[in-house]
Amino acid sequence: MWNKVGMGRNEKGLTEAIAEIAQLKEDFYKEVYVPGSADELNPELEKVLRVADFIELGQLMAMDALQRKESCGGHFREEYQDAEGETLRDDENFKFVGAWEYKGDDISKEELHKEELVYEEIKIAARNYK
Repeated sequence: MWNKVGMGRNEKGLTEAIAEIAQLKEDFYKEVYVPGSADELNPELEKVLRVADFIELGQLMAMDALQRKESCGGHFREEYQDAEGETLRDDENFKFVGAWEYKGDDISKEELHKEELVYEEIKIAARNYK
């Protein structure tokens, strides 16, 4: 996650990360061992489920980062920078709040729902981080 979906990222790394996480997820569900008994409260099961949640979250974060074709805030897409290395924002296409809808185990079927943001009191402007 840190190497391919961290602060600096690119399309190739994000695509690789999505595939690597998918493989990790498959291996996890094949190989996971939960010690303890099913006859009582099992805190080990809770730990395993947390790891599963983090795998899902990591995959979703990588997917979301891949669809965002701009550099903004603290996240820098290497493909979206100007000649001086400053961020290239795309406020026209990425001025929304997004929520991903789970569509089953096939991650390619996830659906991004968007709610457009309307700014009435502030002016959107590019920032210089130098």
